Amino acid sequence: MLRSKNRIGLMMGACGVTMALAGSANVALAQGPIRSPEVLPDHRIVFRLRAPNAKEVFVGREGAQRLAMTKDDKGVWSVTTDAVEPDLYGYTFIVDGVGTLDPANSLMKPNILNTQSMVHVPGSGLPWEVSDVPHGTLVRHFYKSKVVGDDRDFYVYTPPGYDSRASKKYPVLYLLHGFSDDAGGWSAVGRAHVIMDNLIASGKAKPMLVVMPLGYGAPEILGLTGAPRTPDVGQRNIDKFAEALLTEVIPSVEKTYSVDTGVKSRAICGLSMGGGESIMTGLNHLDKFGWVGSFSGAMSMGGQDFGKSLPALDSGANSKLKLLWIGIGKDDFLLKNNQQFTEWLKTKGVTHTYTETAGAHTWLVWRRYLADFAPLLFR
Repeated sequence: MLRSKNRIGLMMGACGVTMALAGSANVALAQGPIRSPEVLPDHRIVFRLRAPNAKEVFVGREGAQRLAMTKDDKGVWSVTTDAVEPDLYGYTFIVDGVGTLDPANSLMKPNILNTQSMVHVPGSGLPWEVSDVPHGTLVRHFYKSKVVGDDRDFYVYTPPGYDSRASKKYPVLYLLHGFSDDAGGWSAVGRAHVIMDNLIASGKAKPMLVVMPLGYGAPEILGLTGAPRTPDVGQRNIDKFAEALLTEVIPSVEKTYSVDTGVKSRAICGLSMGGGESIMTGLNHLDKFGWVGSFSGAMSMGGQDFGKSLPALDSGANSKLKLLWIGIGKDDFLLKNNQQFTEWLKTKGVTHTYTETAGAHTWLVWRRYLADFAPLLFR
C-alpha cells in the first residue's frame, strides 16, 4: 500500500542519515550505547545524539520551540528541557539543517510525510495511559475500494465484553485522522483505544465501537502518487471520502459487527482534515449521523464558501442533531477558519457547542478532545 511504501522509505532515509552521523555502526558500538531520550523524575527530558562531525544540532519538539544542543568531548550532543506536562511528544533532531530520527529510540510517531521519534512522559490518571482495566480489541480490516480505486484499510475498536453472537447492539463512532496521517494514526499516536478503555471502565463513556478509516478520497492530495494536484483536489478528497465511507466502510462494519444502525447511534468526528471531513460528511448526511464533532477542523479543505459546501444546512438540523461539537486550540493556525465557521453556523440558526482551549495544532490537544467528546455521545 502507499502508506507502507512511504513509511519504509522514510525509515530507510533516516537510517542512512544516522549511519552517516555516527561514522559507522562499529564505531558507535565501540563507544557504547546512548540513552535518549531520558525522562527525569521531575518531567524534564534529556535528549542525546552522537554526531561528532556535526557543526550544529537542534531538537525540534511537538508543541514547543526547538532547542539548541551542545556537544561534549566524545562527540555526543545533548540538551535538557524544562519540566513538561505528562503526555506523548513527537520530536526530531535537526543536524546541520537536516532532520533525522533518534537512532537510540525505538518509539515512533508514524506519519506518511513526516515520521518522528516519540517520547512518553508518564502521568497517573490520564486518559491515554494504559491502566489496569478491562481492555477492548483493535482489529485491522483490508479491502479494495471501488470508489477510490485502491487497496486500503480501517481499524475497529470493540469495547471490553463485546460479543458478536450476543443480541446487544452497540453505537458506533467513526473517528477520522488528519492530513499526512494514515488509518492507524488514532491508535498509534492518539491512543484512541486506550482512551476508550479508560472512559468505559470509569463509566464516563458508553460502550461503543470506534471505526478509524483511511481518510483520503483523493490520495493525490498527499503529492506522492505522481498524479497532478488540481485546484479541486480538496473538494474531491472530501466528496470521495464521504462516498467510500457511506457505501463501503459503514456497510462493511454493519454487516460484520453487532451494531445499532439507527441515526442516533452513529457519530462522526475527526481532527484537522478529518475534522473538516466530519463536518461536511456529517452535516450533509443528517439521515446517517446524529452526532458530529470536529477537532481543529480544516473547514476550508473544500473551499471557504461554507454555504456551497453545506447547501441544505439550516435550523432544521437542530431537530436531527443530538450534538454538534467544535473545539480548537487558541494557538492553532486554523483558529480564524473555525471562528468564521461557527459565526456562519449562527447565521443559519444551527445549535452547536464551540470551545477554544490552550494549545496548537498537535496531538497534545486532540487526545484531550477525544477524552472530552466521547463521554457526550449516545446519551
